Amino acid sequence: MAYGCDIDAETLLETAEKMVDFGLRDLGYKYVILDDCWQNMERGPNGSLVANTTKFPDGMKAVADKIHDMGLLFGMYSSAGMYTCAQYPASLGHETRDAQTFANWGVDYLKYDNCYNQGQEGTSKLSFDRYKTMSQALNKTGRPIHYGMCNWGKDYPWNWAQTIANSWRMSGDVYDSFDRPDDRCPCTTYDCQLPGFHCSIMNIIGKVAPIVDKGQPGAWNDMDALEVGNGGMTDDEYKVHFSMWAMIKSPLIMGTNIPKMTASTYSILANPAVIAISQDTAGTPAVRVWNRRADLDEYDQGSTSLWVMALSGGDYAIALLNAGNTDVQMNATLEEIFIDKATTAGGATKGPLPSSKGWDMYDLWVNRMDDITANSVLHGNATINGTVQDTTSNSGVVYNATEMSYADGIKKNHTALLGVMTSSVDPMGTISAMVPRHGVVLYRLRAQEEGGAMKRRDEL
Repeated sequence: MAYGCDIDAETLLETAEKMVDFGLRDLGYKYVILDDCWQNMERGPNGSLVANTTKFPDGMKAVADKIHDMGLLFGMYSSAGMYTCAQYPASLGHETRDAQTFANWGVDYLKYDNCYNQGQEGTSKLSFDRYKTMSQALNKTGRPIHYGMCNWGKDYPWNWAQTIANSWRMSGDVYDSFDRPDDRCPCTTYDCQLPGFHCSIMNIIGKVAPIVDKGQPGAWNDMDALEVGNGGMTDDEYKVHFSMWAMIKSPLIMGTNIPKMTASTYSILANPAVIAISQDTAGTPAVRVWNRRADLDEYDQGSTSLWVMALSGGDYAIALLNAGNTDVQMNATLEEIFIDKATTAGGATKGPLPSSKGWDMYDLWVNRMDDITANSVLHGNATINGTVQDTTSNSGVVYNATEMSYADGIKKNHTALLGVMTSSVDPMGTISAMVPRHGVVLYRLRAQEEGGAMKRRDEL
């Protein structure tokens, strides 16, 4: 996304090296994914796709091997059409041959687009059959290849893609804007006949809200790549972007120029407390509990919303999202946060409701890495052999998920994953926070032990 068609082996490998050097690999960013424009304009004599020899002089397998040697995985691109979106040869009608080619090259991920599809869409069955053909071809190779469908939400893939793909794009293409409407992205709901492109962050969040429950472990709503660091949004807006992609369980795929990223970009993408909720083993996307009008900004957009995610081990994550034009004091009662528990059939008869407990609140952005530390990492002064230092201790800033999984880190109460306990809320109480314009406050909630809040006050 950051490079367009200006991509070659050198750029890919430099990106991979920096992902290792910056500690991003050890945070869980495993895939180096090539997008469009990598191939020749014609297939080879045997009908196979051929990499552009100027851009990839040693071929794709050589690139994949080097990426694998760095402990990373290699992603490839094609389209379920006659041509890719940039009008290179694509895979419709060539699925078996192309899947085997990708497997022979050592591909671990396939982004499969929707351009020039010969009109094979318009019903769920047409789209299902077209994308299923590549799914079966990939499986037949015997190589595990993550299958990322990119049909822009056409024909409601969240209703049928779970059995053939690992993720599906649920919207037209994202662009680097918080909430600016664009006629090229005409839809504001998931029920969309023209997904388009230039869809803002809030546009996509609004469209995914009714279908979050369609995501499940191994099969996710893909809200498109992260725009963090591309320059079109403020720092607070990028924090919203990253936080909500994590809360809704969209794949976290960096779409910026990694070798040239700034300290502020790095400290957002490298926040382990936020990544931990994305990677939580419960596999439960956040639900929007309420959405309210707020002060309108220059694009006549504005809302506040409460999002809640159930986490493994009994924790919860909540996001207080202010998409309004002014800073605002946002309030959420425990009854609102745990509304699903109260309204689920038999919920009140299964024991005390979560709202009847006290909860400790851990802010997931308080420990964000400062610019001095981030610049030290980016300039190679805080890494040894690609590992950001201090990741094995209980640091509140950095984490190494290669050495200790996020699940194990949470069980051990690792500070970098829990965030900072900033407050607590009494039973049946209200959480209140000042949330900046176009900003978010993100908490992990952990139930107190019996009498926990009173005990802490007595100890002071």
